[in-house]
Amino acid sequence: MNNDSSRTLPVYLPVQTKRAFEEVAEQIREQLSLGLLKPGDRLPPERELAERFGLSRNTVREALRALEMSGLLELRKGATGGAFIREGQSDAVISGFNDLYRLGYIRPDDLAEARLIVGVEIARLACHRATEEELSALEANLDASDTAAANGDDAQRLQTNLNFHALLAKAARNPVLIILIDALNDIHQRLLRLMVPAENTRIVEARRRIVRYLREKDEEGAVRELREHLIGLRRYYKAQEAQSADQAIETTDAAAETNM
Repeated sequence: MNNDSSRTLPVYLPVQTKRAFEEVAEQIREQLSLGLLKPGDRLPPERELAERFGLSRNTVREALRALEMSGLLELRKGATGGAFIREGQSDAVISGFNDLYRLGYIRPDDLAEARLIVGVEIARLACHRATEEELSALEANLDASDTAAANGDDAQRLQTNLNFHALLAKAARNPVLIILIDALNDIHQRLLRLMVPAENTRIVEARRRIVRYLREKDEEGAVRELREHLIGLRRYYKAQEAQSADQAIETTDAAAETNM
């Protein structure tokens, strides 16, 4: 733990349940909620935790690994290693969104709808909260997108264009929205790798208008431009999805006729 004699130390109670490692993890989460553990703090060694919980070291180790996978802990090796409380990270949320997408619970249309809803509110907030530095970062992002397109670097262009949404979320100054955009961007990146990119000139032109509205603190103008921009992109990629589906049906029908 960090040296701070003025702080109340966490108290760990003996555990007696069938799934003891879950109770251990829950107690550590509770200490975080109470403010008794903070980012950067190191938990006591496994041996000491096992004694406090009245459990085996293997059970404690399982709990620590579960907390690591959820993004709350960082497990470091070596003489100065141990289990450390992580700073705020969106890894666990991104992983959860990706799992739900793979399971089919989240569909592409759901993602597009969520991006539109979240993006509009981000634009509203950014109009009033964006700093000159953040607005300049958005403009630099658009310049970088133009450069990637001119160089024919589709991968860099895709990453840069998705980063625009992340920069816009940062300008809104809401950590929940930043995390949501990170998660949406991660899934969208997987989807868009399989698509023919939209014309970059139109994308950048629309986004330059958005940034201009942000500079002017024209909330309705920024929202209107962003909404039209996102709806247009979704319409473009939706047409590709429909074309791919039609081609798949034609291929299946042709194969069936061949086997008749």
